[in-house]
Amino acid sequence: MLTEKIVDRESRQKLYVQMYSIIREKIEKNEWPTGTQIPTEDELCISYNVSKATVRMAIAELVKNGYLKKQQGKGTFVTYSLPGLGIAVKTRLTEDMFGEGVNVKKEILVKGVKEPTEDVKAYLKVDEEIYYILCKRVVDGEPAYLEESFIPMAVFSSIESEDICQMSFYDLIQQNAERKIFKVIQTIEITEIRGDAAAILKTDEGTPVLLLHRLLAGADGSPIAYTRLTGSGRKYKIQTELERIA
Repeated sequence: MLTEKIVDRESRQKLYVQMYSIIREKIEKNEWPTGTQIPTEDELCISYNVSKATVRMAIAELVKNGYLKKQQGKGTFVTYSLPGLGIAVKTRLTEDMFGEGVNVKKEILVKGVKEPTEDVKAYLKVDEEIYYILCKRVVDGEPAYLEESFIPMAVFSSIESEDICQMSFYDLIQQNAERKIFKVIQTIEITEIRGDAAAILKTDEGTPVLLLHRLLAGADGSPIAYTRLTGSGRKYKIQTELERIA
């Protein structure tokens, strides 16, 4: 016997995120096949004891991510179909920054929920709380670069329970987040290192360093997450490979 999921008002997860997950699961498990008209907003409100605003926010996100489509005067219909999601979602991102024959270690320095700074708000286009991860990469015993990752809680509500040391941030999102990455926009610049970053990387303040910005976006181009890598000034070779896996 199948147990119907409910909205948990005691959960820290926002109500519209829970509604998003409930509807998405019905679609992905083919309970609501492609072409099916989903229940009306009023019916969903009654079924899950939530407000119309909560339902509308969940549906808006599902429309944005390609699961649903609204038809004026008719209703909302399922448009999601597997496996035809396009080549971009069926890729694997791998990188080699240090070459072979080196010992690379990842250390988590800071993680948790925080208010985004103005520059992060500009990248992610959000005002809500984000989950922040600060990692240090150590190569052959020496600090090599810092990696900062920022993702809205609404996009990856379960991230606190994930083992973020065991896989890349990209793979973590692709496997477990509410939204999937379709596009990566990368910018590389040279800047001067300051403050805590200089201390952690054992580099003099004002030293020129590599700064790599990476914006991870969905199918509609809207931001999913943002990462920022600050190098220590040592020699790098950055090789990025996108491999079609399906």
